[in-house]
Amino acid sequence: MFSVTVRDHMMLAHSFRGEVFGPAQRLHGATYVVDATFRRATLDADNIVVDIGRAAEELRAVLAQLNYRNLDDEAAFAGMNTSTEALAQVVADRLADRVHAGALGDAARAVEGLAVTLHESHVAWASYERPL
Repeated sequence: MFSVTVRDHMMLAHSFRGEVFGPAQRLHGATYVVDATFRRATLDADNIVVDIGRAAEELRAVLAQLNYRNLDDEAAFAGMNTSTEALAQVVADRLADRVHAGALGDAARAVEGLAVTLHESHVAWASYERPL
């Protein structure tokens, strides 16, 4: 399996519901380093998984929808604990929609899998993997 990973970052604010979150139940900020990994079994006619530049642009566009936002105020996240794990899924699903729509080019439609990792710090991160 071949893979290509692109990286960006986002900053947001949010709070959680539930005792398990302790002080994070209060509004707080989070800065994530975000990796998006595209996977496929064979390379395309140009000998690539995806165009790295286009993949980076699409990741940046997805993150722009979340960057500098208070997720508690966003209708798409109403009633949801926007944990690192849940946000990794949101980013992956939005990227998958862009791949299916052809935003990374027609050849990228053959990408078989996508993994998104959100790094909270140098010691903690969460990922979500999905087929395409």
